Amino acid sequence: MQNIHATELREKLENGETLHIIDVREQDEYDAGHIPHVPLYPLSEFPGVTDKLAKDNVYHVICRSGGRSVTACDYLESEGYKVVNVEGGMLAWDGDIEA
Repeated sequence: MQNIHATELREKLENGETLHIIDVREQDEYDAGHIPHVPLYPLSEFPGVTDKLAKDNVYHVICRSGGRSVTACDYLESEGYKVVNVEGGMLAWDGDIEA
């Protein structure tokens, strides 16, 4: 599994890169603040989310601190998805947030 720090993810977005990012926290955490335009797919709802994801995309997976995203990445990789874990999660995110 590849890893990227939350700061690197922000830099990629600011540079105009088109990335597929998913947030795997729970609804209340997401509602408290998330990266704009990033969809929520709670880890608690896995494996039911995979029918919403395209296997030809690379997904950057973010959670609160980086633990649940590792679990989500492990699962998605086992199902044939290409993933990148966002180290540090939303605690390390220093970009825009919407609530």
